[in-house]
Amino acid sequence: MMDEQLAELAGRVAERLSGKGVMLAAAESCTGGWVAKVCTDLTGSSGWFERGFVTYSNEAKQEMLGVSPRTLATHGAVSEAAVREMASGALARSRARVTLAISGVAGPGGGTDRKPVGTVWFAWATADRLQTQHECFGGDREAVRRAAVITALEGVLEIVGT
Repeated sequence: MMDEQLAELAGRVAERLSGKGVMLAAAESCTGGWVAKVCTDLTGSSGWFERGFVTYSNEAKQEMLGVSPRTLATHGAVSEAAVREMASGALARSRARVTLAISGVAGPGGGTDRKPVGTVWFAWATADRLQTQHECFGGDREAVRRAAVITALEGVLEIVGT
């Protein structure tokens, strides 16, 4: 069962997107489809959630979202450059008018000095706007991923506006 905080937040996203008549697509890496799950847990989500891309590997990011191999080689998958291309790629490869992208290091391994466990990059895109955000969350793998889902959905509310 989805926890109350995620359900309430997803409900606000549903209301906002439905009220504006726009669809959302999610391009997820470290969250493994958790945003899509939270959204589609709601009855009627097919009216505002268009699709999810789970692009865990670099190859999937390239094939499904058009992320440049050069971007991945130069900046890595957990970077502002990568999530910008993920969000733009989701916009180009879906019927959604709003997209979000998430890529991070959820742990417990995989962190480095420059990108420690808990590092997550986000991007949100519309036809005329693209914004990014960087966070470094504490906690275990579950906590990092849950915090990333919350941040991603809050960002949708922000980019869509009132």
